[in-house]
Amino acid sequence: MNRELEYMFVDCARVWIPDVEEVWKSAELTKDYKNGDLSLQLMLEDGTNLEHKLDPKTKNLPYLRNPDILVGENDLTALSYLHEPAVLHNLKVRFIDSKLIYTYCGIVLVAINPYETLPIYGTDIINAYSGQNMGDMDPHIFAVAEEAYKQMARDERNQSIIVSGESGAGKTVSAKYAMRYFATVSGSASEANVEEKVLASNPIMEAIGNAKTTRNDNSSRFGKYIEIGFDNRYRIIGANMRTYLLEKSRVVFQADEERNYHIFYQLCASSHLPEFKNLKLSKANDFLYTRQGRSPIIDGVDDTKELCTTRNAFSLLGINESYQMGLFQVLAAILHLGNVEIRDRDSDSSMIPPNNDHLTKFCELVGITYEDMAQWLCHRKLKTASETYIKTLPRLQATNARDALSKHIYAKLFNWIVEHVNKALVADIKQHSFIGVLDIYGFETFEINSFEQFCINYANEKLQQQFNMHVFKLEQEEYMKEQIPWTLIDFYDNQPCINLIEAKMGILDLLDEECRMPKGSDDSWAQKLYTHLKTCSLFEKPRMSNRAFIIQHFADKVEYQCEGFLEKNKDTVNEEQIKVLKASKFDLLVELFKDEGKATSPTGQAPGTGGRTRLSVKPDKSRDSSSKEHKKTVGCQFRNSLQMLMETLNATTPHYVRCIKPNDFKQAFSFDPMRAVQQLRACGVLETIRISAAGFPSRWTYQEFFSRYRVLMKQKDVLSDKKLTCRNVLEKLVQDQDKYQFGQTKIFFRAGQVAYLEKLRADKLRAACIRIQKTIRCWLARKKYMRMRDAAITIQRFTRGYQARCLAKFIRRTLAAIVIQKYQKMYVARKRYRQKQTAALAIQTILRAYMARQKYQALLREHKAVIIQKHARGWLARRWYKRCLSSIVYLQCCFRRMRARRELKKLKIEARSVEHFKKLNKGMENKIMQLQRKIDEQTKENKCVNEKLVGLENTYTTESERLRGELGRLRGVEEDARSKGNQVSCLLEELEKLRKELSTTQQEKKIIEDWVQTYKSEMEKMVSELKDQNGLLKKEKDDLNRLIQEQSQQMTEKMARAIAAETQQLETDLNEERSRYQNLLTEHLRLEEKYDDLKEHISKPGHRRTDSTHSSNESEYTYNSEFAESEEGSRAAEDLTRGMDTSLTLKLQKRLTELEQEKQSLRNELENKEEQFQRARARDESEFKKVRGAELEYESLKRQELESENKKLKHDLAEMRKSLLGGTAASAGAPGSPAYKVLLDQLNSSCEELEVRKEEVLILRSQLVSQKEAMQHKETMTEVAVHVEDISKLKDADELKQAYLGLKDTNRSAAPDFQKLNEDGELWLVNQGLKETIRLLEHQLQTQRRNYDSEVESLRGELQNVKEENNRQQQLLAQNLQLPPEARIEASLQHEITRLTHENLDLMEQLEKQDRTIRKLKKQLKVYSKRIGEMGAGQAEGQTSPGQMVDEPIHPVNIPRREKDFQGMLEYKKEDELKLVKNLILELKPRGVAVNLIPGLPAYILFMCLRHADYVNDDQKVRTLLTSTINSIKKILKKRGDDFETVSFWLANTCRFLHCLKQYSGDEVFMKQNTSRQNEHCLSNFDLTEYRSVISDLAIQIYQQLIKCMENILYPMIVSGMLEHETIQGVSGAKPTGLRKRTSSIADEGMNTLDSILRQLNAFHSTMCQHGTDPELIKQVVKQQFYFIGAVTLNNLLLRKDMCSWSKGMQIRYNVSQLEEWLRDKGLMNCGAKETLEPLIQAAQLLQVKKKTDEDAEAICSMCLALTTAQIVKVLNLYTPVNEFEERVSVSFIRTIQTRLRDRYGSPQLLMDTKIIYPITFPFNPSSLALETVQIPSSLNLAFLTRV
Repeated sequence: MNRELEYMFVDCARVWIPDVEEVWKSAELTKDYKNGDLSLQLMLEDGTNLEHKLDPKTKNLPYLRNPDILVGENDLTALSYLHEPAVLHNLKVRFIDSKLIYTYCGIVLVAINPYETLPIYGTDIINAYSGQNMGDMDPHIFAVAEEAYKQMARDERNQSIIVSGESGAGKTVSAKYAMRYFATVSGSASEANVEEKVLASNPIMEAIGNAKTTRNDNSSRFGKYIEIGFDNRYRIIGANMRTYLLEKSRVVFQADEERNYHIFYQLCASSHLPEFKNLKLSKANDFLYTRQGRSPIIDGVDDTKELCTTRNAFSLLGINESYQMGLFQVLAAILHLGNVEIRDRDSDSSMIPPNNDHLTKFCELVGITYEDMAQWLCHRKLKTASETYIKTLPRLQATNARDALSKHIYAKLFNWIVEHVNKALVADIKQHSFIGVLDIYGFETFEINSFEQFCINYANEKLQQQFNMHVFKLEQEEYMKEQIPWTLIDFYDNQPCINLIEAKMGILDLLDEECRMPKGSDDSWAQKLYTHLKTCSLFEKPRMSNRAFIIQHFADKVEYQCEGFLEKNKDTVNEEQIKVLKASKFDLLVELFKDEGKATSPTGQAPGTGGRTRLSVKPDKSRDSSSKEHKKTVGCQFRNSLQMLMETLNATTPHYVRCIKPNDFKQAFSFDPMRAVQQLRACGVLETIRISAAGFPSRWTYQEFFSRYRVLMKQKDVLSDKKLTCRNVLEKLVQDQDKYQFGQTKIFFRAGQVAYLEKLRADKLRAACIRIQKTIRCWLARKKYMRMRDAAITIQRFTRGYQARCLAKFIRRTLAAIVIQKYQKMYVARKRYRQKQTAALAIQTILRAYMARQKYQALLREHKAVIIQKHARGWLARRWYKRCLSSIVYLQCCFRRMRARRELKKLKIEARSVEHFKKLNKGMENKIMQLQRKIDEQTKENKCVNEKLVGLENTYTTESERLRGELGRLRGVEEDARSKGNQVSCLLEELEKLRKELSTTQQEKKIIEDWVQTYKSEMEKMVSELKDQNGLLKKEKDDLNRLIQEQSQQMTEKMARAIAAETQQLETDLNEERSRYQNLLTEHLRLEEKYDDLKEHISKPGHRRTDSTHSSNESEYTYNSEFAESEEGSRAAEDLTRGMDTSLTLKLQKRLTELEQEKQSLRNELENKEEQFQRARARDESEFKKVRGAELEYESLKRQELESENKKLKHDLAEMRKSLLGGTAASAGAPGSPAYKVLLDQLNSSCEELEVRKEEVLILRSQLVSQKEAMQHKETMTEVAVHVEDISKLKDADELKQAYLGLKDTNRSAAPDFQKLNEDGELWLVNQGLKETIRLLEHQLQTQRRNYDSEVESLRGELQNVKEENNRQQQLLAQNLQLPPEARIEASLQHEITRLTHENLDLMEQLEKQDRTIRKLKKQLKVYSKRIGEMGAGQAEGQTSPGQMVDEPIHPVNIPRREKDFQGMLEYKKEDELKLVKNLILELKPRGVAVNLIPGLPAYILFMCLRHADYVNDDQKVRTLLTSTINSIKKILKKRGDDFETVSFWLANTCRFLHCLKQYSGDEVFMKQNTSRQNEHCLSNFDLTEYRSVISDLAIQIYQQLIKCMENILYPMIVSGMLEHETIQGVSGAKPTGLRKRTSSIADEGMNTLDSILRQLNAFHSTMCQHGTDPELIKQVVKQQFYFIGAVTLNNLLLRKDMCSWSKGMQIRYNVSQLEEWLRDKGLMNCGAKETLEPLIQAAQLLQVKKKTDEDAEAICSMCLALTTAQIVKVLNLYTPVNEFEERVSVSFIRTIQTRLRDRYGSPQLLMDTKIIYPITFPFNPSSLALETVQIPSSLNLAFLTRV
């Protein structure tokens, strides 16, 4: 021990020290401890140094901390150091860091309430835990439930699950989940859904027994023990519930922040509903009993919805609506009773005000009189030996009596509900075993503890005693099993405390005695306790109180207040009030009190004081003597029921669930160490730890010990016997042999020894690591040195070579430089001379040119000056001359004006004289006459002139126009002349101006020259800027071109991704539809099996009835034979029935009644389906009529068009003949000439076209007539008929109904009498309806599939067009950007013209295609019209096909029989059909056929028989053969469905038979790969399309059964092979384990390895290949296998913390690589199986990658795309280091991952669904085998078949 202490308490060792706030605090030693030291030098986690002094008396050292690899273990007993701080820390780490609420503590499951809804209770989790060992999975309530269920089945012993804990710890929820687990995994033994009823009892009991408290929103205020009964097949058959100690006081009083029972608030919240109007309720705050807690609402709870759930549960349990309303009526009456106001009349009496509203409502609801209840609420009857008195009650006592009555009514109602729930859950079948679930209150201690807490703690004392004894018993059994010596373990025995409570003269006995005393009181009872129990060490009297007592319980000391103990123990209620209620008119209330005894008080009289007698009467003489019997007290009843409970628990195997409340504030994942450790001490968890620590808590198997501590062994220590090896090594490592013991299969260690061994192992590994590091570092340093040395030598060699080369190069360059210098100097001198010479010549030239220009400029200036002087002097002379001339003319004008004025004056004087007038008038008359004559002459001349003018006027007009033009020209010339004249004057003026401006111009010239220089510089600058801008524009153009190309590429990629996404979505939708359809087939198969089971149940001996109907796939022959057998059986049954006993007859009658009810419900459902079908048929007919009307109109227009074209052709023909006959050029039109040949060819083609048009017109007319007749005939039909407008429509909607309708006809006569069928026939009709529904769904699927395909094709076409248009636009844009603006417009126009041309060509091609299509359709129409005519002839002969009914007027096409020699057929007689099916299907052994014969031989034989039946045109034979084949395959699969070879064999043969039906159907699609001989073997008379669909459905069912069979075989291998087995030895070592392994229910029968899985996969693959299964089908099977393997492995990984480590990730990746190698060897890598393993691969990678930094988080998020967020977080939370060198995942890193994955879309589901089956398809796979070559072996016993 000293050695170990010195080894463990060293520097850096970590210990636990007590703390006031955190209970325990971690610290680290800073100095080694030496024996004898009085203190320890410690450092806390926050860096504070501390000196911890040891107890000088005990010198106990502080508790050591466990190694980090043990922190967070699933089982607390796996901890090396078992003590309180280790347990508390482990629970805290699991709860806070890993979010794990369940932890094992040996046989106890510790459940911490998370106050948050967790996704760990779904059906997938239940399925994952089902069938697993308790120690193999992470702790869970489901694991405890599975262990109980498995032990019940294995040991045939009843089980019990004890759930305890404080209020708010989650007891009720845990019990509820345990019951849900049983209901899910066990199922029901009958059709009554017992498991649903068991679960339905939960909401009822929660409504009437749960309430909100300050600690819990849904606290159970009663204890209950539910026994779930099972039959001998371990299926639920019923349940029974027992309740304990209902808290009745809550009905009348609630503390602050608490509520009454939920049901009251549910009723108040639903008071607005019409059915609750008569209850006269309102809000909860309006009633005294529901408003005292001032918290009527619970956050997140809708009381209205909760009431609906409660009512549905009542209905499911058989409590009808009237009883429910009665219950609600009683509850409403209790609320109204609480509101009854009682007032003081005087000090000793009280009264109720008249017409009290609430009392009136109470009386109306319970059906009693107002006066009686008002009387006895305020009075009480006292009985003595001689008289009876009526005594008044004070207000306080009356109020208490009212509350007592309310509590009593509620208690009666509660018991009545429990009783009826038990009646609904009672089992009709004998119970074989049961599992009990005990949901009971935990140990309670409050500031004020009363009678309820006393009873609760008393019950916990009993349960703790039972728990201690069971734990001790298990320890003892384990030691005895392993045959190791053991000593009695000292544990706390609480029997003295139990004796203190329940023994004679104990607390309960004294309480009952005081209750029987007439004047008994709480004070007197307290004094008795002090007197009788003062000697008991567990009983104390408080120092400061005389009305309380203290009991030392196993968990803590509790002080109880005596006040109210007697009253609660007696449970007194007024007898007269009970009598009033018994006299009620309300039947339910009378039923509640029918068992109420007359004595309601233990003393027979009511205690009380005060009041005076108002009335005295004589005693009742007729009172029964039983009234003298005393009623049992509450304490006595509770003690008896508790004793019964303990007897039940002792007779069962218990399983313990301890619920812990982590904090008092209901905060999610918040852990209060102080509160937790209190509950751990109270619930017995620490006691379990103490018992385990006192013995050998750590247990290792020899293999586990060897694997873990192999590093501590030397090579010479390792022996072949691992057990002996472990013994030798352990004796060397641990000197004290008391620290361990060797058992038969395990090694047992004392507490702390595993930690000691772990430290040795860690030190050994650390030393090995140091040595490895030293060696590696040495090797790296030497390698680095050698590398540097080699590099230095290489550098020197290259450097010296480089220097030598440089020297040689320098010498060569020196010589070359001299030569270069010579020539360079010569060149420079010559160049300088030439430059000087050129410069001199240039200067001379420039100078001489300058001097010549100067001289020229001077001469030019002189010449111009002379010219200017000449013009100026001439201008001056002319100006002087003009001035003189104008002066002379002016003088002459003035003189002449004067002379003219004088002459004018003389003439005016003469004119005024008479003589002048006379002279003027002489000869005036003559002149007048002359003038008259002249006028006449002039008139004549005028006439002539006018005539001339009329003639000349036109000439004048023309001339005038010409003259006007000339005039205009002359005017223009005149204007020019004027302007020139003006110009002369202007020039003179300008000359003057020029002189003035000359000086100004010279000044401006200088300014302009300056401006020109400035402008030139600016222009140069602008040109440079423009060049820069041009460069930028070019760059932008390039960028735009690149951007356009990138956008084009992005658009192309985007469109490609969109198309890929759309395609993937369409494929997903198609797979979903296919999966949905196959699920419907599975459900249909389940219903068929259920129907068959029901038939078998009905046809048992003693109750056999005639089966009027059979499966729709049975043949008529089979039906007739079985019908005859059933008649004989019914006659025999009648003889047997006469001798049956009455009980069996009653049971059969009951069963018959149930079947009648089920029949009626099915019939109603069938009628509803028929109504829906009729409505759908009417809708289809109306749509069909519309479509046919439009088609008829179209055909009419087409006919008119053809007739018009016919007329046109005739007209063209006549014209051509005329042109031929009446041609003017005889030689050109002579026979043999080219023109004649051309015309003759045109004539012949026109004649042929004319004949074609005639035939088309005739065909259309005949088709229209037939269509009209078909339409008329369809309107008169009463049944659904097949439309015959074309053959393709027979394969759409109607064929889905006809497949089974035709089969229905084959099993019945032409006119079946449904009145003669028994009730079982209705099941057959429902079966048919389901099949029709399946067919309709398949049709919808095909329609959607075609729509999807068309949409995909259209989208692809549009995408292609968009791509081409985009490319053209890009090319055009690139070309236009390189062209000038004028060329761009021209190029755009050219492009548009080209585009329009292409569009026109495309339209022309489409038009030509449509013309070809029309011609093709016309030809098909002609063929179809002929077939319709032949079909009419066939209809007269009464031929029908298997897919149609007999009475249908329209039949499928009858193809005429070919008159050829048929081969490859087998003939048999009808009576040999049963023998054929029996030998070929029912009694055939797959193994012999698969090995010795060709694959698919039964399918070939059946098809050859079918061919012969088709050849002889025997539809009955075809029908019976197919139906018998289908039924026989179903029968053999039902019989041997668990045999993989059988299922695989018939899957292969069913698919081959289906392929044969397609290959030889005559459809061109399936005949492409046929030989000519195979084409001759095609079916000739019958279309078996409908049967192909039926056989395809059968193949789907067989495939699903094959998958289930394989999953059942693989499931036990997957977990052990993929997870548990170490494929790579030595990578991982087992960690220390706890007690959970010993609770395993299944013995270890040998671990399966990965090789086992691979061998099984090889067996599956080889078997399917031998059976001839299609390769594509094998790929789908393998894909499903790998998905199942990956899903099961990942699910178990997510539920097993011990599997989430780095080394396990490596093992998984290696195992997956082996599976991939298997796929590669089989050539199945492209089947999609590898992709199904992607989630498992990513989970394994997640275990191995770094998990520290943000970069690691980003890498994980980008890597784990196949995992959901919940799965990633779960793996990180479960990650557990196996060695100390590994690090845990920090909480901050997990939060970082959650933040990054917050926006990721995915399923919130944690586990993968292992039940998913991928949709199956059967690709067509034709056979190259010729039927005529098939040989039938004699071993098949088919000699009755004849080859044809």
